[in-house]
Amino acid sequence: MTDLPVITHWIDGAPFDGTSTRSAPVFNPALGAVAKHVRLAGAVDVDTAVASAQAAYPGWRDTSQARRQGVMFTFRELLNARKGELADILTAEHGKVTADALGEIARGLEVVEFALGMPHLTKGEYSENVSTGVDVYTLRQPLGVVGIISPFNFPAMVPLWFFPIAIAAGNTVVLKPSEKDPSASNWMAALMTEAGLPAGVLNVVHGDKEAVDALLVHPHVQAISFVGSTPIAKYIYETAAHHGKRVQALGGAKNHMLVLPDADLDLAADAAVNAGFGSAGERCMAISVVVAVEPVADELVAKITERLKGLRVGDGMRGCDMGPLITQAHRDKVASYIDVARTDGAEVVVDGRGIEVDGDASGFWLGPTLFDRVGTDSDVYLDEIFGPVLSIVRVGSYTEGLTLINRSRYGNGTAIFTNDGGAARRFQNEVQVGMVGINVPIPVPVAYHAFGGWKDSLFGDAKAYGPAGIAFYTREKAITSRWLDPSHGGINLGFPQNA
Repeated sequence: MTDLPVITHWIDGAPFDGTSTRSAPVFNPALGAVAKHVRLAGAVDVDTAVASAQAAYPGWRDTSQARRQGVMFTFRELLNARKGELADILTAEHGKVTADALGEIARGLEVVEFALGMPHLTKGEYSENVSTGVDVYTLRQPLGVVGIISPFNFPAMVPLWFFPIAIAAGNTVVLKPSEKDPSASNWMAALMTEAGLPAGVLNVVHGDKEAVDALLVHPHVQAISFVGSTPIAKYIYETAAHHGKRVQALGGAKNHMLVLPDADLDLAADAAVNAGFGSAGERCMAISVVVAVEPVADELVAKITERLKGLRVGDGMRGCDMGPLITQAHRDKVASYIDVARTDGAEVVVDGRGIEVDGDASGFWLGPTLFDRVGTDSDVYLDEIFGPVLSIVRVGSYTEGLTLINRSRYGNGTAIFTNDGGAARRFQNEVQVGMVGINVPIPVPVAYHAFGGWKDSLFGDAKAYGPAGIAFYTREKAITSRWLDPSHGGINLGFPQNA
């Protein structure tokens, strides 16, 4: 490694170098240059993190709910007060513009605030005198050590979807963030320590597949939470479940936005641009396909094209609308779909290559890209491109558009734009996806409803956060209790019966 900063793991409440000598570069995507290096954990380092979490678990499990909530409340206050610091970290390592970074943190804060209600959310139930002198009640208890594997596109929000709920419920955590933008996780772990979290309750190990596999098979890890691409989500689910763990593995998407002829086309065009190109399209809830019901496609394409002319692409620290992509390899892969679209007969309305940017020429730039008349057999339509690429597919009717959406292998999110309440109600009933927006392009639920899709967009036992998150990170125990009075007597070996 060079003289550049080195990001270490965070284990047992402090930075930890680990034993592995492997490392990876961390880029500033707006400069196209290596800014730091990050250590990559091996199995021994994962063992150390899990051992720390396992040692901390009994004490944290038995810590009063009032004390746990005090720590979480302090963390919430510190995070809200210092979110600007975290936003700068996100922009420097991911590339997203400052407004996007602050929005990501705000959505993560919602889940922290939801977790503050844990004493209420984990209350059990009580039935008195179910049989003579017998009471039955239920408890919700934590699992133990849980693993979280988070993606590069939301280095703050996705960990915040998981670890506040897991920790507030009494679990301890080993978090493995993306090695592409790892600093946010260390920053949040240090802030949790500052908030009063005991050492070992939240640990961070950096790494690649070697660290992931070590978590998936570790005998002391009880559950795995994951967000990423569908092939890896499926692998995570199958491997961890095979080793007896609970799994929530959120996969990829190809989100459609159905625009009916009665829709407000200005609203629809604004939504398509916001949802298609925010965070440079690197989000699983991005709209990547606009399904235009004729005869509105020409007008809608014109309105979207006009809006793209005004977007300012550049360094996220300079008040731009859209930043770079995460790596050069990813930028090149996304850009390659422009040639695929042209070969497959689509019209390239806006080509994002070679644009003028407000930033260093070496950054990983690709401007907003718009395709029209995209065929549904093209890889442009079928693949999750995960970049600033928006495809227009033209259909002749609502039914044709609905059929198209339901035929997709993915079922993450979708949206309909219409002024017809009956059509919207029919759509929400008939569409086969997990999250639906009605005149809302990115229907990410608030923290007290769960996030997750259907079909190849979700593998495992539960969606993220909300009631599903509480159920995932706890397990129910039923207690049947009888306190005998002095008049009892006799032995009865029969099966217990109600009386």
